[in-house]
Amino acid sequence: MDQTIIKNIVIVGGGTSGWMTAAMLAKLFKTQLNITLIESNTIGTIGVGEATIPPLQIFNSVLGISEKDFIKATQATYKLGIEFENWHLQGDDYMHAFGNIGRDLGFTSFHHYWLSAQAHCGQQNQSTFSAKDFWQYSLNYQAAKHNKFQPIQSIAQAQMSGITHAYHFDASLYANLLRQYSIQRGVVRVEGTITSTQLTNDGAIDSVTLQNGDCINGDLFIDCSGFSALLIEKALGIEYENWQHWLPCDSAYAVPCESTSPLTPYTKATAHDAGWQWRIPLQHRTGNGIVYSSQHMSDDQAKQHLLANLDGKPLAEPRKINFTTGRRVKQWHKNCVAIGLSSGFLEPLESTSLHLVQSAIIRLTKLFPRNGIQSQHIDEFNRQSQTEFEQIRDFIILHYHLNAKQSADGEHGLWQQCRDMNIPESLQRKIDLFKSTATVFRHQDELFTEAAWIQVMLGQGIIPSDYHPLTQAVSQVDLTDYLSNIRKVIATTVNQMPTHEAYIKKC
Repeated sequence: MDQTIIKNIVIVGGGTSGWMTAAMLAKLFKTQLNITLIESNTIGTIGVGEATIPPLQIFNSVLGISEKDFIKATQATYKLGIEFENWHLQGDDYMHAFGNIGRDLGFTSFHHYWLSAQAHCGQQNQSTFSAKDFWQYSLNYQAAKHNKFQPIQSIAQAQMSGITHAYHFDASLYANLLRQYSIQRGVVRVEGTITSTQLTNDGAIDSVTLQNGDCINGDLFIDCSGFSALLIEKALGIEYENWQHWLPCDSAYAVPCESTSPLTPYTKATAHDAGWQWRIPLQHRTGNGIVYSSQHMSDDQAKQHLLANLDGKPLAEPRKINFTTGRRVKQWHKNCVAIGLSSGFLEPLESTSLHLVQSAIIRLTKLFPRNGIQSQHIDEFNRQSQTEFEQIRDFIILHYHLNAKQSADGEHGLWQQCRDMNIPESLQRKIDLFKSTATVFRHQDELFTEAAWIQVMLGQGIIPSDYHPLTQAVSQVDLTDYLSNIRKVIATTVNQMPTHEAYIKKC
């Protein structure tokens, strides 16, 4: 491979992904790199990156951006989880609450003891299995549903972890914050539209030319041009792996509306006949959108459904978004790295879009070449990227596949299609294992936790047929006391918390 020392970095595309990349590289590499970001208003953003998952805290912390400054600058609110309505059956709801649930005993996860208690209760009282009871043991869930928030590291008396939070925020304001941050650290911003890309004899990118005739050279190019994929696809021809046979939704509308009270500390995802609708509460407005399959719902129907289910007055016209779920076959090719939507798209059901940006940036910094780009850098980056995309893909498919809904258009509807489809073998193994043994196996660096998988599978109707034998080492009396103590401690803790809105006003 080329032995050129990587010094000049060209980032194509601003927005959240471009400025996140610029900010982190400028922070970590300081004066080692010359970073140029080409920003163009012809490269749009899709406007759904307003809900995150907890790892964004780490990203901001590395940059040195305090939570207080972040909350103020981006009109952010706190997020304790995602509530899913009507995903299993019409009228059902459950939450993927962040953080742990209950307290593990030794090597055995809490949910096995809870299942044991449920089984014993059923034998004694002929009562039916109640999955809803599981969320009594989630501090995040109880705080979310009571509209409470306060950072808590742990609950010492119950030996439990505390609150785990993420954010809802205005993505455009976050991009502005990072733009200022980056420019202060030497990043050069160039405004212009790229009209052509020049390649070297071996097929790498040599330079890009702007509409005004300026030519910008670089050693490493980072494609943050969104769905346009100006470099990775249009210049280098890297193919896209289509996953619509598993995730058939291909369209969305997004619209903000007036903020309403109370200010809830969780995202809502409500299933409808041909997809689902999101609700993301910010301080100054509420973000809304509808995701749907164009084979099962027309654009006009989708827009009407969205506008009819807003909490407040719309603040703009709904904006149409077309997408294809899937991933770039190579996220790094030659001297070009695709980050953000140019690298792939997984619908925002579990708020993973910005996390994929964050993890790609971190992966690039860990594998950043010193004496030229080596094939080993590229191969490992692409291997890790593929694994991450596929693991998140499986988790999103899980929500669709485990439904018992009746579609409005009968057996040919979206939900019937998702229920009957063949799913990836990696996901089928996870479902089968949980069904038979209540066990969740995950790879060490997998994004979604054991608690996340358990909540979605329970919430979507899977009742495990067995649980771990070590639960039998605890007497039913001790088990009842153990569970009762956790519930009481959580209830007391939540009762003492300020409301979500009151806490934000103090920030």
